[in-house]
Amino acid sequence: MKKNKKKKVAASLLVVSLVTTIPWTTSFAEGQKWTNVNAYEEQDGSKFNSENYDFIKFSQIGTTLKNIEKQSNRVKVEVRGTSADGNPLYVVTIADPTTQGKFGKIQSLRKQMFKNPGKAQDWIAANPDFKVPVMINGSIHGTEFVGSDAILQLIARFATQNDNETKTILANNILIFNVVQNPDGRVNATRFNGEGIDLNRDFITQSQPETQETVSLIKEWNPMVFLDTHGYVKNYAPNRQGLIEPCTPPHNPNYEYDLYNKWAYQQAEAMEANIKADQASFKGDLYKSMEGVYVPQRDDSAGWDDYPPIFTPMYAMYHGAYGHTLEAPTNDWDGVRWQYDAIMGALKFATENKQAMITDQIEMFKRGINFDHPFHQDGFFPKAYILPVNEKDPTVTHKAVNHLLKNDIEVEQAAKEFTVDGKTYSKGTYIVKMDQAKAGLANTMLWDGEDISNDTPAMYDISAWSLPELWGFEATPTQTDVNTITTKVNQVTEQGAISGKGPFVIPNSSVKAVNLVNTLLQQGVSVKRDANGDFYVEAPANQISAAVKASGIQVGTAEKAPAAATKLTSLKVAILKDGGMGKQQSHSGTKLALKRLGFEVTEVTPVKVAKNGLGDFDVFVYSGTESLISLPEKLSSANKEFGFENASQFDSFKTKVTYFVSKGGKYIAVGAGASNATKTLGLTDDSINTAGSNSNGIVKVHYTGTGVSAGYGQDDLGFVYRPVWYTGTSNDEVVASLGSDDDFFMAGHWINKKADAKGQAVIVKEQDKDVTLMGLEVGFRDHTDYLFRLLSNAIFEK
Repeated sequence: MKKNKKKKVAASLLVVSLVTTIPWTTSFAEGQKWTNVNAYEEQDGSKFNSENYDFIKFSQIGTTLKNIEKQSNRVKVEVRGTSADGNPLYVVTIADPTTQGKFGKIQSLRKQMFKNPGKAQDWIAANPDFKVPVMINGSIHGTEFVGSDAILQLIARFATQNDNETKTILANNILIFNVVQNPDGRVNATRFNGEGIDLNRDFITQSQPETQETVSLIKEWNPMVFLDTHGYVKNYAPNRQGLIEPCTPPHNPNYEYDLYNKWAYQQAEAMEANIKADQASFKGDLYKSMEGVYVPQRDDSAGWDDYPPIFTPMYAMYHGAYGHTLEAPTNDWDGVRWQYDAIMGALKFATENKQAMITDQIEMFKRGINFDHPFHQDGFFPKAYILPVNEKDPTVTHKAVNHLLKNDIEVEQAAKEFTVDGKTYSKGTYIVKMDQAKAGLANTMLWDGEDISNDTPAMYDISAWSLPELWGFEATPTQTDVNTITTKVNQVTEQGAISGKGPFVIPNSSVKAVNLVNTLLQQGVSVKRDANGDFYVEAPANQISAAVKASGIQVGTAEKAPAAATKLTSLKVAILKDGGMGKQQSHSGTKLALKRLGFEVTEVTPVKVAKNGLGDFDVFVYSGTESLISLPEKLSSANKEFGFENASQFDSFKTKVTYFVSKGGKYIAVGAGASNATKTLGLTDDSINTAGSNSNGIVKVHYTGTGVSAGYGQDDLGFVYRPVWYTGTSNDEVVASLGSDDDFFMAGHWINKKADAKGQAVIVKEQDKDVTLMGLEVGFRDHTDYLFRLLSNAIFEK
């Protein structure tokens, strides 16, 4: 009995420590460590934030969670994978003890929602004591510390307290806390993860392990409510502190937005009311004069939209969740309290309205299954998408199919040849029928997108993301019923094969194909490349078979390599590192592309290049802001450490890069910032023309089809973000130009100077030196898989 009494006392003390706004001390983490994080490597605050406080260090969180778990029979603590830097991803599930261990019933209801939603709705109506899953995501941006701190306080409360409000919420909800969604960012005090990727831009492509873990959780639970904790928004409207979604227009047309907004707006106001009710507890003057919270949909007309599915709550909405971004006003313990109060407001509202809310969530799935979208124009959703497979290089289509499956989208495969709309498709063709529960998610991934330039004056981020166009696989929509024998696809496994005696030809057809070439080069295998970009290997089959099998490519025999084919070597590539200017590492997407292509890539900082030059490298890639080579006095205090230490380093950098190019080194600039920097460095005399940073989208592009643009055609496409084009190019080789027709802009948002860009050069190569300027964003956030080979072409081109 004494032991139990001590346990209760410890639990009470624990709650006091967690729920008050008094900072924790290191003594809280005493005892056996649950993680191997070295606390001395962690940052005390972020240079990106004007405000800092003694937030909970990541190295304390594992032990803290274990201590809470020991005090409560409501709590389950798990490590659900690791981050890019290998830090643990903690997930805490809290439920009434009578529910713990009986989650199978919840999962059964989840499956019923997708197979027989009407029956699921009837069951809910007849069983009012059911529990709904609510997911709370902690600090996806590492510098926005308050979210995870509020989550820790909430975990302690729901683990140990027994007041009526706590018990009522637990009687009606299962709480899933993704405690620190970006541990790398928390440890390093950066917005992004260890790979330099902004995780809250990664939810359409899911390139990072942290994103994949969150997607897995959303799929597992299909939460009714999804809350994503952020900071810092203040005074977006007079005396309205913080921000709670729903958003301004434009809304993605693939949502069943009427069902979402029916409850999301009311829930936002309930969160606001709960914050206001606790106003006396806040310490700062900002909060004492607070009249409410900024709700974009209510308080604005544009600029904070929910259009792209790249953000966590927007992605969760496709799984039926009432998703909200919660932006605290300040980076301090008041900000923690704001988040805590907002989340409690959301939980109370969900508890009071769970039956109606989940009934409407299931209604979204019913609409999908019944192919009934009452708030959409007829024909907006196709009956199906047809995904034919390239027999020699199926890797891009296979990647797409596996991606769809990982996102709860049903895919079938034709068991025999069939014909639709007058076109015959072979056995093995994949089919995504759109009479399925998550039709909206399937369509937003597979549609071409739309030009919304005239619909709104501003967009928060990207406005086009078509996976078929930007990953390079065919997905043909049809309004005809596809009636053929099919089998359900659960997973696609691929294995390459080699045929014949050689020499062997590897087509320049995909990222996997180029990766295979680089693998062989690194193994010492002789490879040649022709003007069309295809690769020829003169080696015994048994020497390359293992790499070919792993690639998924079907490699056949060629008569011989063309006489003009050039021999390749394994090249050392350097990329200029953006350490975090503008709170982002703008080079990280290009770095990711180069790695996926199989190149050995080394990051070099501006200062390192200024001091040491580029003598160890064959290729130098500049992909990012022109501010990387700005003089120190032009940089903000937050950005100074990423640039030059003094003015003389700019001169040294320019000299070292110019010398590198003069000795045959290859220089590649990607995007508007790098193009402007190239002009500053004197490596081009072209005129650099740019549109606004708010413009982005998919464009028609005419490629020459050889050399740098080998494998791309006259009527092809590209992607722009802060569009850039080149004039005064008479002494250049123009490799690619934007389409010359008025409709060259296919999908996205681009207002300023669009007419000026029509038909202009967008990739150029200097004639007298190995300098290539790429106006297309060829390595953008893993979105532009189809364009990655422009990088490998530029690197391999002599």
